Amino acid sequence: MARSIMIQGAGSGVGKSLLVAGMARAFVRRGLNVRPFKPQNMSNNAAVTADGGEIGRAQALQAQACGVPPVTDMNPVLLKPESETGAQIIVQGKRFATVRARDYAGIKSSLMPRVLDSFHRLADAADLVIVEGAGSPAEVNLRKGDIANMGFATAARVPVILVGDIERGGVLAQLVGTHVLLDTADNALVRGFIVNKFRGDATLFDDGLRVAAERTGWPGLGVVPWFADARRLPAEDAMDMCGGGAGAFRIAVPCLGRIANFDDLDPLKLESGITVDMVAPGRPLPADADLIFLPGSKSTIGDLAFLRAQGWDRQILDHAGQGKPVLGICGGYQMLGQTIADPDGIEGFPGPVDGLGLLDIHTILAPEKHLSRVTGQALGTGTPVHGYEIHIGQTTGPDCARPWLRIEGKPAGAVSGNGRVRGCYVHGLFSSDAFRAEYLATLGVAAGTLRYGDAVEDALDGLADHLEAHVRLDMLLSLADGPARPATALSD
Repeated sequence: MARSIMIQGAGSGVGKSLLVAGMARAFVRRGLNVRPFKPQNMSNNAAVTADGGEIGRAQALQAQACGVPPVTDMNPVLLKPESETGAQIIVQGKRFATVRARDYAGIKSSLMPRVLDSFHRLADAADLVIVEGAGSPAEVNLRKGDIANMGFATAARVPVILVGDIERGGVLAQLVGTHVLLDTADNALVRGFIVNKFRGDATLFDDGLRVAAERTGWPGLGVVPWFADARRLPAEDAMDMCGGGAGAFRIAVPCLGRIANFDDLDPLKLESGITVDMVAPGRPLPADADLIFLPGSKSTIGDLAFLRAQGWDRQILDHAGQGKPVLGICGGYQMLGQTIADPDGIEGFPGPVDGLGLLDIHTILAPEKHLSRVTGQALGTGTPVHGYEIHIGQTTGPDCARPWLRIEGKPAGAVSGNGRVRGCYVHGLFSSDAFRAEYLATLGVAAGTLRYGDAVEDALDGLADHLEAHVRLDMLLSLADGPARPATALSD
């Protein structure tokens, strides 16, 4: 059985995901067989796994840091918000139910056996499992039935390292306050703390480390300075995807309310000739944008209404009317069409809605989700592409007779009559360097020397170096325990 350690946060957004990725790469380089694990995640930015399911994008990056393919056991429960009060529940890679937040609280504890089942399968195949919590254990109002933080740590008997975020201020209150709020049994599981995102001279926080250790009884394992190259790694949450680049060619991306699988933008924001502008609600799309990119959505019809409420629909139509290019992927592709029909009421009230009308296509939503990792070529040139599909619905129409891709041997995507508007269901196209360069060339942009896969690998190695220098990784590894197998675990 593998040893295991759990990284929990004293708040949301403290940098747990990147710390786990960096630790995983560091321990792999020491010769250990490492696996990432997150019992419960909430994200609409999902990855399609090698075993045909879906998990949070952060766990896919952590798997890459470990040098192994992503599998559904790495994130057995994934919550994908569909509205302000409800979410789709993915269990071990497959759709389980769609429930309101209030109702989920009553069923989450019933998912613990599957969570433990996935965890133990990973542990059987590894030397070390690094577990990531969700949110914060300080939310003790959520402790009953918890499967994401201390509830899981208790059930699997995994020791915990608590992470505080000094950038947002009040890091001593985060750490000491968590200690005060946790009960005695949960406090006993915490073996140390890390302070993350420090800017400046870290020795200035020596007294802070001493105070935190004295007030909590936990040893400090390090103060991690701000890691600037984190921008080169895929972001899991839209709030972390702040755009990037300073090139002359400007891509405007409306931040939809249920934006999903926006990792298509990660390679583009690193291109030297491009600026990616993530346009927040309340802002107009920039009139000088060269390309408007409509990203994926977890709720296409709802986000189409959101887009119209922002006035972005008129701005997109004006942009296209000037002969400027528009690209839509997945949900964005569906929005570009003439109509979207929802006969089963999957996204709300049954019935069709009008799309933006920039492509002569029609989409019918259906309950079955399409999940696959795909390969193919650009039509006309044969340039290889790879990516993944994760969507509901089928799209047909005259513009589909003008495909621009061949995926798994079949024509894919649609192009408008004037060739300036196009869309498809394939995410991840632009991680293929040759294809990205070819597509940008059609827009008059010369691609730089970016090798995207190498850039991500280099950033992971840099992150591992960063943690080796600033975290007591030997001590952290010594604190990891071999997990017990509670009676609630399922048999394989």
